[in-house]
Amino acid sequence: MKSLGFIEISGVVAAVNALDTMVKTADVEFVTWERKLGGRLVTIIVEGDVSAVTQAVETAAAQSIKQPCIHAVIARPHEETIKMVSLSASRMKKQEEAQKPKSVSVNEDDPAFSQV
Repeated sequence: MKSLGFIEISGVVAAVNALDTMVKTADVEFVTWERKLGGRLVTIIVEGDVSAVTQAVETAAAQSIKQPCIHAVIARPHEETIKMVSLSASRMKKQEEAQKPKSVSVNEDDPAFSQV
């Protein structure tokens, strides 16, 4: 069963540093992140086995470049909690897709193409 790990910290740089520590410390996967107050408060969410998530979150909290506001591990999260985290992750994916460059198709029969 997967568990969820959360660490909330002030600043995007500190959050990225905490995430890097978590994924290097244990076998956990990044799920999503939430930025509040214009990025001044960032929550990183990871998932994995209970022991791996616990180790990753505790190590990140102890070694972070800023003192975390709070951190937590939820073993066997309720399905409603999973839905909430999944909603956050789907919003992140939509933002990533919106930022991808669009491919442009070229029609060689178009008169504008032959002018180039």
